[in-house]
Amino acid sequence: MRATWKPHEKHGRLTTQSDLPDSVYAFPKERKEPLTDARHVRNAVARFDQVTGVSGAARDLAWANIKKAARHYDVDLSEGSRQELGVKPQRNRKARAKRAAATRKKKARKSRR
Repeated sequence: MRATWKPHEKHGRLTTQSDLPDSVYAFPKERKEPLTDARHVRNAVARFDQVTGVSGAARDLAWANIKKAARHYDVDLSEGSRQELGVKPQRNRKARAKRAAATRKKKARKSRR
């Protein structure tokens, strides 16, 4: 898969995400996971398996874009392929996060007693 990522050279503060061109995203058609600096590249790698609603071909393109951006920003990738990042997105993330928050609140109330 050939990468479509290009460094974004616009300086100054961006007011909205829509100010970014499609070419700076790992998933350009979906405009997901911007790769504008080293921190964003590391974040895209960490959250790669959490992206939902994309095809295998889109994941291949995203991995090529992440690798290209990582080289540009001197980010070391320990993963050799996208399969090492996780293939399936996490299901029911919102429901699990809600339950986890409720559990933390319950434990906090008990510890205050």
